[in-house]
Amino acid sequence: MTAPWVETDTTAGALATAGAIGIAFGVALERAGLGSARKLVGQFYGTDLTVFKVMFSAILVAMLGTFYLAQLGVLDLSHVAVPETWLVPQLVGGLVFGAGMATAGLCPGTSCVAAASGRGDGLAVLLGMFSGVLVTGLVFEPLRGLYESAARGPLTLPGWLGLPYGVVMLAVVAIGLAGFRLAERIDGAPGARGPGGAGGAGGAP
Repeated sequence: MTAPWVETDTTAGALATAGAIGIAFGVALERAGLGSARKLVGQFYGTDLTVFKVMFSAILVAMLGTFYLAQLGVLDLSHVAVPETWLVPQLVGGLVFGAGMATAGLCPGTSCVAAASGRGDGLAVLLGMFSGVLVTGLVFEPLRGLYESAARGPLTLPGWLGLPYGVVMLAVVAIGLAGFRLAERIDGAPGARGPGGAGGAGGAP
């Protein structure tokens, strides 16, 4: 049962909430320094794991929030949409996405943050991203076979592993805490500021 203070059928309210959360998340990304391509490429060099810490923190907060809101009756998990898994196209898309992020030094979210804060590289990445969407739309028919291949339906970790939600949640939290500890050790190591930082090849920031 939905909690009495939570309205139903609130499309406008949901959009407003999503917009507010998106703006707050963008501000958090900017404050964490993730509007800078130099900060992000440190992830690939293994010298600055800020991206991992920020994004995994967001994942853990969302996961724990979803779990406890469901336990309190505030959120009905049956109304939470789970995207379908298309194994082959998503693997291909992940490789293309990863190559683009490594080349540009920004992902879609951080490129928006960079562009909004007046960075030219962020604007360039945004233009490239929208151009890619346009080109893909124009040549979509030849790609349809790949796009619709290897369907697996909506997959979740609890369903895939056959374990209760709470058990999987605890395991992910444990992995996250271990990852944060390792990331702190890496970030605290001498010369671990990445390209352009004090310990990188670029000299002073």
